[in-house]
Amino acid sequence: MQIKNEINLTDFQISNNKPLVIIGGINVIESRQMAFETALHFKQTCEKYNMPLVFKASFDKANRSSFDSFRGIGILEGLDVLNEIKLKYKIPILTDVHTPDQVNLASKICDIIQLPAFLARQTDLVKTMAASNCIINIKKPQFLSPFQIINIIKKFLEYGNNNLLVCERGTCFGYDNLIVDMLGFQVIKSQCNDVPLIFDVTHSLQYRDHSSSVSGGRRSQIFGLARAAIATGIAGLFIESHPNPKEALCDGPSALPLNNLDDLLSQLSELDALVKGFPIIKID
Repeated sequence: MQIKNEINLTDFQISNNKPLVIIGGINVIESRQMAFETALHFKQTCEKYNMPLVFKASFDKANRSSFDSFRGIGILEGLDVLNEIKLKYKIPILTDVHTPDQVNLASKICDIIQLPAFLARQTDLVKTMAASNCIINIKKPQFLSPFQIINIIKKFLEYGNNNLLVCERGTCFGYDNLIVDMLGFQVIKSQCNDVPLIFDVTHSLQYRDHSSSVSGGRRSQIFGLARAAIATGIAGLFIESHPNPKEALCDGPSALPLNNLDDLLSQLSELDALVKGFPIIKID
């Protein structure tokens, strides 16, 4: 089975050579109302700039550092919210799963299911996700080099699923810091048959305070980092937003204020069109 370099959804394709796809939404569902309002805002803004949209939200954040941190509203209520958003706004849906038993429920509703970065080596989870026949968004682990992501892809191929996306989200650098290696983008694409590459700009901005049990972030740098990634020629941008990041229950310091979404997409739509208009020149 071969790695695909183009993934088909109902109304658009996800490919490094196609117009940029926005995988956007919220880190975790805090309330039904907030999820619907954010989904509508993303839909209207993406339509304004003619950018394909996949709405993302988590029903559970099983990887929180602190016991006291908010995890979500649970799988049944969460998937119900995502299904309503999908039907009402007619947009594809992505959510992450953490255990094999969540895969069956999530894959019945979501167009794309996400393999979390910290769980990307868990073979039983990979096997169950592959069997769902869903499109899989593989979050590259922070502890894994770009050269090693091919091994996770090969697991999915062995289990019969080649509907794969790879999502870069930064690499551990020293203590409690992440860096984004733009040269690694090309490594992943060249080793993996130009697999559609997604860049998670918001999680790449995480920066932990050594004395804190929750993640800090550098959302003031979101525009620069997003523009840099788009300039390399990628399939999609993964971005989490919040109406009021200072009050967000998860990863607020990295989230884009929702009222800045229009500003960001207006720049990225033009930059993506410019970059993908250049001829591809390969240098040996």
